[in-house]
Amino acid sequence: MQELALHLFERMGMLLILTFILTRIPLFRQLLDRREISGLQTLLNAFLFGLFGILGTYAGVVVEGKEISSSFWLLPLQPDQALAHAALVGVVIGGLIGGPRVGFGGGLLAGAHLFYMGGYTGLAGLIAAPLTGILAGGVARFFSQERVVSPAKALFVGMFAEVLYMGVILICADDAAQAIELVDLIGLPMVLTGSIAIAIFTTMLRVALAEEERAAAYETEKALHIAEAALPHLKQGLTYRTAQAVADLLLRELKTTAVAVTDTERFLAHAGAASRTIDPGEPIASLPARQVISTGVLQVVEHEEDIQPRHPSLGAAILVPMMEGARIVGVIQLYFKRPQDIGRVELAMARGLGQLISYQLGATSHENMAKLMKEAELKLLQAQIHPHFLYNTLNAIHSLIRTDPQLARHATMQLGAFMRLNGKVMASRRTTIREEMELLGAYLDIIQIRFEHRFAFHSELEPDLMDLHIPPATLQMLVENSIKHGFRHTARGGIIRLSVYRDGDMAVIRLEDNGCGIAPAVLERLGERPLHEAGGSGIGIYNINQRLMSLFGRETRLMIENLAEGGCGISFRIPIRISEGGQYLEAN
Repeated sequence: MQELALHLFERMGMLLILTFILTRIPLFRQLLDRREISGLQTLLNAFLFGLFGILGTYAGVVVEGKEISSSFWLLPLQPDQALAHAALVGVVIGGLIGGPRVGFGGGLLAGAHLFYMGGYTGLAGLIAAPLTGILAGGVARFFSQERVVSPAKALFVGMFAEVLYMGVILICADDAAQAIELVDLIGLPMVLTGSIAIAIFTTMLRVALAEEERAAAYETEKALHIAEAALPHLKQGLTYRTAQAVADLLLRELKTTAVAVTDTERFLAHAGAASRTIDPGEPIASLPARQVISTGVLQVVEHEEDIQPRHPSLGAAILVPMMEGARIVGVIQLYFKRPQDIGRVELAMARGLGQLISYQLGATSHENMAKLMKEAELKLLQAQIHPHFLYNTLNAIHSLIRTDPQLARHATMQLGAFMRLNGKVMASRRTTIREEMELLGAYLDIIQIRFEHRFAFHSELEPDLMDLHIPPATLQMLVENSIKHGFRHTARGGIIRLSVYRDGDMAVIRLEDNGCGIAPAVLERLGERPLHEAGGSGIGIYNINQRLMSLFGRETRLMIENLAEGGCGISFRIPIRISEGGQYLEAN
């Protein structure tokens, strides 16, 4: 028995070397993905593991009575000869990896070969091998949450398979005493070598899986790199030019035969094999591509007739949807020569790439939408302010033409300067305090023509802070708010003070007036949202507050308070930094 065990272990070592080579075969690695496989692939895998079982048969040792023959090559056995072999190792592994169908197919092939070899155990091998494959496949289904059954479980499955084989030998034997003597001789060595070999095999599979996972992580990192490189093109929209740049980038970075980029109606670009067989602008005719566009779900195409364009080099494809929020905007088609080239790693890369590109497209869309909304808010604010201001100023100029033509001329020139400066300031997202003061000066010249004795304006500005950036028309709107609401009950004597000074690493812009102040109920909500009060909507203050926070953060929001001596104070703070020349500059 000891000699037999040593012979079996020696030959099992050679068999395990072959199994290591097997784990390098792409067809075998596809089984690790646990994807649905076609009937043809099932047959191929069953044949593969059946062939492995046949190799295990030839790694066996011939037993005749109590004599052991360890010849290198086996010939069909005599009726009184038996075989201690490792055929069930390949059958069990086939069932554990491929499921009951692969296990049964592999077992049927290995069992038929055992029957062909003949001898005392030929019939038992024919019965036990396919039965073992089915049972091993059932165990795999039971532990379906594990991609590969753990070595400890595989060890017990291997023991059970060999014990089952010994039982079938006893059942099929004509001479019970001879069968018992044979099982006593070969049983323990076959159980030990077979179960250990299966456990080692599953360990090899786990190592192969770890390699796959590392490769998937690398592909995910590559997908991130590709998505970042493709973003500048996609930001410009899906055009023929940007799509071609993305297709060329993907072909260069990925191991694919070809790449195509489409919108929801037509092909925009194609790179790689079959580039001459399809033209930009060709309508999408492939049914799987149309399904991806309608459902937004990634698809794998494994049939040549479903691939567009038709070409001998294109035998499979991954169709990756590109989403912009909840809306699909196009499809990236990654082509491969054959379905076997699409593994778990390629699917992980394609799925990650699609998600990253979709996320970046959504972020870009959101950024553009936010920009448009801000512009719309500014235009709405301009539309609210300009008509009333313009009508009142024109009425004042109309009256001055008869009473004071020189002042009317000055007012007309200031109105033109104000409109010009306002258009220039509003065209940008930020403007300097210096430019704001020019706009405010033109505005105050016009207003003080209308309200000559109603208020006076004073300012104290640190010269070094004049180039700080703030949202456009901020100061003019704050001053206008003081005039319209703070002095609405004041005929004369109003004072507005504007100060800009440094407080540590912050610039403080503060406006105070000695008007009527703000009602406490309104004060706590002013600037946080538009109001619906009889005295005004507060939309100007709200817009200023929102633009400040969007540019510099919530810490720069408006601080509004009623002053103890009467009137209102409004201030905000902007972060600054000092350049090498000692100038105050806005923070990055």
